Amino acid sequence: MIPSVQQSNISHFQVTEFILLGFPGIHSWQHWLSLPLAFLYLLALGANLLILMTIWRETSLHQPMYEFLGILSIVDMGLASTIMPKILSIFWFDAKAISLSECFVQIFAIHCFLGMESGIFLCMAIDRYIAICYPLRYPSIVTATFVLKASGVMVLRNVILVVPVPVLAAQRDYCFKNEIEHCLCSNLGVTSLACDDRRLNSIYQLVLAWMIMGTDLIIIILSYIQILRSVLRLNSAEAASKALSTCSSHLILILFFYTVIVVLSVTHLAEKKFPLIPVLLNVLHNVIPPALNPMVYALRTHDLRVGFYRVLGLDC
Repeated sequence: MIPSVQQSNISHFQVTEFILLGFPGIHSWQHWLSLPLAFLYLLALGANLLILMTIWRETSLHQPMYEFLGILSIVDMGLASTIMPKILSIFWFDAKAISLSECFVQIFAIHCFLGMESGIFLCMAIDRYIAICYPLRYPSIVTATFVLKASGVMVLRNVILVVPVPVLAAQRDYCFKNEIEHCLCSNLGVTSLACDDRRLNSIYQLVLAWMIMGTDLIIIILSYIQILRSVLRLNSAEAASKALSTCSSHLILILFFYTVIVVLSVTHLAEKKFPLIPVLLNVLHNVIPPALNPMVYALRTHDLRVGFYRVLGLDC
């Protein structure tokens, strides 16, 4: 009998917890991956905390663009912290068991933070669109209240749309298998263990992806098309270059975020032949962007870089 299930009759068991096995095919040496993953996690926490401290201390950074960046830093830390403590405990302490309730909460948190990340990218795109296309109206439109309301809408949107994901997963009947070939509780990975029909879960997962990330990406693309059209109409090459430079960091992060999602979706089609690849990409997508985002902005944003030096007590 598989551990962590209760026998209800001679042929039927009721799962009481799941077992996260880690990365498929490399169980014997996967603990070595804990070192780079732990480094990425610490880098994500440290770099995003530095972003928050810098924006808070530097009055020159009390602008909507940097306020959205600060919110993105909070989301990034939440996203990484949703999965990394459990993954490291699996590798270091062999703590592979996770209760059903903890698993469903993790499913909710992962989807919610990923949706928030996409939503903040959308808010940042709209911010740049108004700043470049309507510069005279920008101060009266994009205010502190605007930032607060936009962020609140993103939170409310994701909570409402994501809640059905763990609810539907919790309604499935887990009657025998409880071992998950993963380091975290993914919706489809968990519901694949169910003994009853899980088609509704799969359909809602697809609908949710299009409702949140699909819609966000379409609006972001349209915003940058309008930005590009406005920049090309500028008579000054210097002004055009300055306008584009304010968007470059944002564009790099957007391209990386959505490209990995597309690659992850494609690799799931070949999951049976190469099970390690989608699992590894899924984990890395939850920890690399939080570590990468602050570095991109630090390297490409002069005011933020100067603020870093001041916070760290270094000469700039």
